[in-house]
Amino acid sequence: MKLTILGGGGFRVPLVHGALLTDHAEERVTEVVLHDLDERRLHAVRRVLDEQAAGVPDAPRVTATTDLDEALAGADFVFSAIRVGGLQGRADDERVALAEGVLGQETVGAGGIAYGLRTVPVAVDIARRVARLAPDAWVINFTNPAGLVTEAMSRYLGDRVIGICDSPVGLGRRIARVLGADPKEAFVDYVGLNHLGWVRGLRVAGHDELPRLLADPARLGSFEEGRLFGVDWLQSLGAIPNEYLHYYYFNREAVRAYQQAGQTRGAFLRDQQARFYTEALHPDRSALQVWDRTRAEREATYMAENRESAGAGEREAEDLSGGYEQVALALMRAVARDERTTLILNVRNGNTLSVLDGDAVIEVPCQVDAGGAHPVAVAPLPDHATGLVCSVKAVEREVLAAAESGSRQTAVKAFALHPLVDSVNVARRLVEGYTAVHPGLAYLG
Repeated sequence: MKLTILGGGGFRVPLVHGALLTDHAEERVTEVVLHDLDERRLHAVRRVLDEQAAGVPDAPRVTATTDLDEALAGADFVFSAIRVGGLQGRADDERVALAEGVLGQETVGAGGIAYGLRTVPVAVDIARRVARLAPDAWVINFTNPAGLVTEAMSRYLGDRVIGICDSPVGLGRRIARVLGADPKEAFVDYVGLNHLGWVRGLRVAGHDELPRLLADPARLGSFEEGRLFGVDWLQSLGAIPNEYLHYYYFNREAVRAYQQAGQTRGAFLRDQQARFYTEALHPDRSALQVWDRTRAEREATYMAENRESAGAGEREAEDLSGGYEQVALALMRAVARDERTTLILNVRNGNTLSVLDGDAVIEVPCQVDAGGAHPVAVAPLPDHATGLVCSVKAVEREVLAAAESGSRQTAVKAFALHPLVDSVNVARRLVEGYTAVHPGLAYLG
């Protein structure tokens, strides 16, 4: 099978490649094509992959190209992990938003909208090319904002595009671990949008163990979400939120922490990865060792400002190992081999959540087989979640409309309607600020 990785010069590509190296089944990925616009990044990542594959006799053949059509032609799976505007774009997103006193995080609030407006036109072009050059391919989307981008691509690829995220996986794993359950044996009742979801139950052998956790303050406060949100708030919700909901529930504290930080997350990653690519290309250094060291630092500092503002402390060692590459591999195995499994994925709603229309992409547990991902029926959202989900989905729809029409007015509407943007005038200034720094938003008239 041929796997094409878009954003093939990206820092996290070795995670996917490393997962592929553990798969020795007869029907597996045998060819990996890396596509990126930056040849230098491609070369650096190729060095890491070559070291990873040393001594693995059946490792997939890896090639690289800057030609998108060449990369897509004949692909069985397409893994999309592009970053339009690069990490400098992310740093600019944060800076413009924080100057207006609102959140600039890359998937949440103003920063997420700006990133979506840049990314959707590119993602739509990719979807159209896939439909033409590899009509039987399955697209696995990790490009952020993952739910929004998946929905944009689904308008051209239908259910053959599936979005993945490692946040729900990590959350379910932590809850299972603190309850003494095997994560592989637990069903996580999770529902929402990407980076906007809640665990409402964790069933082991048919029994929901979450009430036991919520009733035990010591245990509830012992893992990351308990420390991040606080025991009282989790008990009030009767659910465990995705960590990204900290930006909503504690927005003022999060914005202040980001404003007071010496460097935003995007700027930190921009500088860190610039060093990585330089060091990885040094002929006398092990590119794999450089990558391992850089990845460990990256994972340890994830959401550091939020944890600091909440007094949540350092991340647990078990949470520093990533996870989205395992979701991607499990998804590919299920589709290619009909190895049926249950995964939390971003898929079209159908009739799963009655408050949203059928084409809305949601994040829920899915049964996956050779026919794709099929969302599992879930109970209705609680009222507190319904309002937030519907509000953010409405914003996503305005982003899609602005990207399609090029309407500046619609872009302003998208910002203004977001629950974390507190003024129409702020929304107007955000659009002015973002169009001034991002060439990719020149299409907004």
